[in-house]
Amino acid sequence: MNKKRLTGNQKYLRNFWLIVLSPFALLLFLILTISIGLWGFMPTFEELENPRSNLASEIYSADGELLGTFYIHNRQNVKYEEISPNMVEALLSTEDIRFQHHSGVDVRSIFRVIVRNILGGQRSAGGGSTLSQQLAKNLFPRRENPNIFSLGVIKLKEWVTAAKLERNYTKEEIIAMYLNTVDFGSHAFGIKSASKTYFNTSPDSLKVEEAAMLVGMLKAPSWFHPVRNPERAFQRRQVVLSQMARYSYLSPAAFDSIRQLPLDMSQYQVQDQNTGLATYFREYLRMELNEWSTTRLKPDGSNYNIYKDGLKIYTTLDSRMQKYAEEAVAEHMGKDLQPAFFKHWEGYSNAPFGRDLTQAQINTNIENSMKRSDRFINMRRQGIPEDSIRASFKVAVPMTIFSWEGEIDTLMTPLDSIIYYKHFLNTGLMAVEPQTGHVKAYVGGINFRHFKYDHVTASRRQVGSTFKPFLYTLAMQEGEFGPCTRVPNTPVTFDTPQGPWTPKNSSSDREGEMVTLKWALANSVNYVSAFLMKRYSPLAVINLVRRMGITGQIDPVPALALGTPDISVSEMVGAFSTFANKGVFIEPTFITHIEDKNGNLIEAFMPRQEEAMNEETAFLMLELMKGVVESGTGMRLRFRYGLNHPIAGKTGTTQNQSDGWFMGVTPQLAAGVWVGAEDRGIRFRTITLGQGANTSLPIWALFMQKVYADETIGLSKENFERPSRPLTVEINCGRSEQEENPRDVFRREIF
Repeated sequence: MNKKRLTGNQKYLRNFWLIVLSPFALLLFLILTISIGLWGFMPTFEELENPRSNLASEIYSADGELLGTFYIHNRQNVKYEEISPNMVEALLSTEDIRFQHHSGVDVRSIFRVIVRNILGGQRSAGGGSTLSQQLAKNLFPRRENPNIFSLGVIKLKEWVTAAKLERNYTKEEIIAMYLNTVDFGSHAFGIKSASKTYFNTSPDSLKVEEAAMLVGMLKAPSWFHPVRNPERAFQRRQVVLSQMARYSYLSPAAFDSIRQLPLDMSQYQVQDQNTGLATYFREYLRMELNEWSTTRLKPDGSNYNIYKDGLKIYTTLDSRMQKYAEEAVAEHMGKDLQPAFFKHWEGYSNAPFGRDLTQAQINTNIENSMKRSDRFINMRRQGIPEDSIRASFKVAVPMTIFSWEGEIDTLMTPLDSIIYYKHFLNTGLMAVEPQTGHVKAYVGGINFRHFKYDHVTASRRQVGSTFKPFLYTLAMQEGEFGPCTRVPNTPVTFDTPQGPWTPKNSSSDREGEMVTLKWALANSVNYVSAFLMKRYSPLAVINLVRRMGITGQIDPVPALALGTPDISVSEMVGAFSTFANKGVFIEPTFITHIEDKNGNLIEAFMPRQEEAMNEETAFLMLELMKGVVESGTGMRLRFRYGLNHPIAGKTGTTQNQSDGWFMGVTPQLAAGVWVGAEDRGIRFRTITLGQGANTSLPIWALFMQKVYADETIGLSKENFERPSRPLTVEINCGRSEQEENPRDVFRREIF
């Protein structure tokens, strides 16, 4: 009898323990089978070491500033040491206060969830996921809309992955990885991007209130967005601050003080291709690097991807010079030139088109602009009939338009917006270090968001008198002429297929006299340029400029003497920098080297070099062009802008004032500026306002004022270095050649 009761007790105990232990055995079985991949994908050790998250490629300036990124997800990794303790404390106190005491899965938190959330119905009691589990979910995302069973398996997979992460990484590394992977909204993935987007700072500089706001956003970035939903974001920040105080990361006094601070979103700016420093430069790099990546292979045999591989792109740009260049453009174009242009055309029915254009030509111009617009192209791709597309251009729609006072939200027809944008003058500026070819500043236009076309490398415009120094260089190189050689200032006639052609001077001053080449270049005398072209040949000039890096189409015609070719700003600056580099052309360089995400060198870039002229010729040309600044069309650099150190330069203005140029060279920096409108038929009506000395030279002057004022740049004000051998010609032409009435100077500059 007792034996039967014992057997019964044993059965009872056996069944009891089977019931109690079976779920744990099943759980253990599931975990074991999940860990070896029987229930679907599980990350390998290698994948845990190198998680496949899309990393933005970073673009750095020569002075170490982050200029921007190329990305699918705007994510850049940082190390734990680069993260503010405020951020770590806010994160732990809100998301996983027991992080330092568990190994990826917090059993206590799981039981809390079961008791309070599931059995007690307290939804505010919090979840049971640790930071390691959340990291596992971020690194290896769940599929959408799983069923209940699949969700359970997924959760177990995250437990296993979290445990593996804990074995493979330190706690600090897991925190850094987590903050590198989370989405903060506004296209900001990871703490580095979020710090820049919301507060224009770096992760190591986040204040307590900033860190609390960012941690608060993690629960729901859109719902707690501080710009779109500031009240919710503020209240959520208070919750995080309370948690920090609760766990003694904040003293009561600090908590009471910080909780009173309002949200400060004054530095908020979405980080995209339209914002930040050097927008045109970054877009130029993007196109170049897209092509570069098609021919460069990673160790696994696939091509590099600038949007996903986290490359480090080190450029030649100087962020300080770039900032000054953009400021100079805004200061002159926005405050002076554009208002003057509006006033100049005020009251004219055909504004801003030149008076020589007929209404039919103006209509054709606007029609062509309409057909080139994104709106027209996209609608045509959608198969919309052309008459419907044209009709849509006459219907007012909400749009944001550019103005120098800030963007304007308005109602406007697309056709009127085309005409509105025709009124704006644009510009291109590039600065190069002659001895290295390193591009130091690059401004492709007045506003990249609204004017995408790049006027540094993509645009080619007629260069006018800025081409004349190449003709004078040929004369010096041949050894027949020096700066003080006197030549006749008389008309020269060419026989052309269209008949005899005789260039004209813009002024009758000293016509019929013998003048020095230095005076002739300083005053942009066309008769002398024609004289030199007649003596040599267009082909000889073309051969020279090819050695100086100018590659575009140039017709071998006598009109080259007056600057008829269309050339880009980048090629002109590269050519002029040759003079300051003792006659050796160095192709402008934009990138020094590229590294992979781990800091391994992928490629270093070396510029092409070519000897274009001898050292003496280069120096003589600098002396000639110094005359432009000392007594010629560039004199306002001295008397208006106070730039009294050695400068060689040349102004240029094309026919009907369509294009204004200034090329300036100093011993350590060569820079060029072009100013004009999108269409050549849009321009100032008078040369007084439209000449390069008035449109482009001031931008160059303002830029150089700022650069020289910044002692951290250390640009020298010394003179150009003389050749190692004694000069074979005279360069001091006497004071008589420099005595010029400044009021007469500005009439010198012509096509």
